[in-house]
Amino acid sequence: MSEPVASSGPAKKRKVSARAAWAEARDLIHASRGRLMLGLVLLMISRLCGLVLPATSKFLIDDVIGQGKHDLLVPIAIAGGVATAIQAFSGYGLSQILGVAAQRVINEIRKDVQRHVLHLPVRAFDSTQTGVLISRIMNDAEGIRNLVGTGLVQLVGGSVTAVIAIGVLFWINWKLTVALLLVLAIFGTVMAIAFRKLRPVFRERGKIQSEITGRLTQTLGGIRVVKAYTAEPGEERVFASGVETLFGNIKKGMTGVSALTSFGTIVLGVLGVVMTLVGGNAILAGEMTLGEFVLYIVFIGLVTAPVIEIASIGTQITEAFAGLDRIREIRGQAREDEQDAERAPCPPINGEVSFEDVSFEYEPGRIVLHDISLTAKAGTTTALVGSSGSGKSTLISLVMAFNRPLSGRVCVDGHDLAQVRLSEYRAQLGVVLQENFLFDGTVAENIAFSRPAATRTEIENAARLSYCDEFVRGFEKGYDTVVGERGVKLSGGQRQRIAIARALLADPRILILDEATSSLDSESEAVVQKSLFALRQRRTTFVIAHRLSTIRAADQILVIEAGRIVERGTHGELYAQGGRYRELHDRQHQLELERYANPGEESGLQGATTK
Repeated sequence: MSEPVASSGPAKKRKVSARAAWAEARDLIHASRGRLMLGLVLLMISRLCGLVLPATSKFLIDDVIGQGKHDLLVPIAIAGGVATAIQAFSGYGLSQILGVAAQRVINEIRKDVQRHVLHLPVRAFDSTQTGVLISRIMNDAEGIRNLVGTGLVQLVGGSVTAVIAIGVLFWINWKLTVALLLVLAIFGTVMAIAFRKLRPVFRERGKIQSEITGRLTQTLGGIRVVKAYTAEPGEERVFASGVETLFGNIKKGMTGVSALTSFGTIVLGVLGVVMTLVGGNAILAGEMTLGEFVLYIVFIGLVTAPVIEIASIGTQITEAFAGLDRIREIRGQAREDEQDAERAPCPPINGEVSFEDVSFEYEPGRIVLHDISLTAKAGTTTALVGSSGSGKSTLISLVMAFNRPLSGRVCVDGHDLAQVRLSEYRAQLGVVLQENFLFDGTVAENIAFSRPAATRTEIENAARLSYCDEFVRGFEKGYDTVVGERGVKLSGGQRQRIAIARALLADPRILILDEATSSLDSESEAVVQKSLFALRQRRTTFVIAHRLSTIRAADQILVIEAGRIVERGTHGELYAQGGRYRELHDRQHQLELERYANPGEESGLQGATTK
């Protein structure tokens, strides 16, 4: 379309906050509470069994070796072996249960976000890069596995293990334990500060990655334009700048995490020094046995290991919260069908469209359409002509309910479009654009996109009416020929005819043709015009025309300038008036005469627009 499809005012977004992210996380955890609890039980079994083998060291040293109780050796070994086996099996069950649970939640979130994105107003897609939206759907959900997977359970289980181990440490030597807890308290404080600093870094990383992905998607999608203008160096610079920014962010995050890990290593060293001094003196003073000291060292590991683990898991959970923030932000944008449940059902329409004093603006204070009033009778063709940017496509976007009027009403069969359900209304629309989007599928799949349940016979009938059949039959695989991304394997005329077949199969009551032949050569245009004639029969049609010769048979022609209808009538009436329409017609006629006087130029244009 020649103008952007947007809506008045900015998209409404709910406020995103840390509290909101916590609430979102709480809902996710509550929804997975059954598996999480089972996982926590398995983790506790695994952790408790993990305490058995270290605990046997005291009895081995003090009782078996120190006191010669050799009959305890086999029971101690059996206890350690059984506990280790239970630990292994419970650990396997833990990873399976929580891994599946996490992936299920991720899949559901991806589906939910994709569903929400598809129902956003068109303005959201005009103002947001495709790569950003893809990143929201695919990447941001990935980190959530640390909330509903093993991450959170390990965090809770590690904390419980640490508490149990601390209890044992106090029982063995409370003085030494108090000293060690002071050191760990300092470490915990540093970690809390570090997480607060790292969270914005991880949030920014997602934004940078989505921007790079968005630009890369555009570059690869428009590779022919890039190559035609030898713009590869410029795109290389843009991409390099983006990945350098990403590298800087990653480096900052890695530096923070590495510093935290290194600090943890220092803490372990300090713990070792304290244990050596205090524990050594306790043994010399007879306050601790050698077995108790060894047991103490093992349990110190059971305390410090969860603390170090918290640093890693905490970072992952920080990333998960950053992803939740971004997901919640996209979910916070209002869907265009949010109020459909409150709207009246849209019955089968005849197709009479009327505008009643309609005004519209994209931005507050900048009116694009001024008090538009018109009526298009059911089954008639209304053509829109005028200068580029005059408001033609904006008017069409109101017919398709992509936008809502600032004032006035757009009605179909007397029903205000603002009061009927969008999906039911749009199911009765068809559209053929200047640049129609084809998916990377077969010819049949692209035609059936408007009605997936259509039979092969119905698809081929639509193709015959749109003059597709004559070239599709020439393909080796016929209707099963893959057209390539955006239909790149087809010529411009072939893509247009497939788009017309798609609209025919939909059997719409209202048809939108937005400069559907302006980019075609003369031969392709002639065939496409025959297809369009078949498509327009018995349908209310709106045509945005680039070539005025194609709209002479229109029931009414509206001349739009600066957002106002300045002339209206049939071709003969407007031409006889000698006004703006006559001026546009004569200017185009002169250009066509000049083009036919220089056939080499037309040939060059045809070579550029056909395959």
